[in-house]
Amino acid sequence: MTIVVDDIMKLLCSMAQERKMKAAVKHSGKGALVTGAVAFVGGLVGGPPGLAVGGAVGGLLGAWMTSGQFKPVTQILMELPPAEKQKLFNEASAIVRNLDWTDALQLTMLVMGSEALQQQLMAMLVTYVTKELGAEIRYED
Repeated sequence: MTIVVDDIMKLLCSMAQERKMKAAVKHSGKGALVTGAVAFVGGLVGGPPGLAVGGAVGGLLGAWMTSGQFKPVTQILMELPPAEKQKLFNEASAIVRNLDWTDALQLTMLVMGSEALQQQLMAMLVTYVTKELGAEIRYED
């Protein structure tokens, strides 16, 4: 069964790479922590006005730290823990369950030959990356 999971992961990576998909996983916790810390220090140093300035500066710093960290979707998929790969495999295998393949290359060729399968798999992948991983997707030109 591991071989089949790897086949599906290779297929999804191939599709994401072909479409030059990148995703940025939002690090809202890190941004919130920075915002709170800078606001706290501002409040200690400057009282209520320092708190307001610290909150504003911390918010900008937190937003800057967490923006624009796009990685290729293929890299994100390969770094998934086994449980997440299994979840993604379950969703993808429901789409390709009627196909008969022996390896990842044959599976990829079968899927690339069907526009309908490609659309279903891409929709599933985009939904997974945005909802399950909380990421924003961008396509490189």
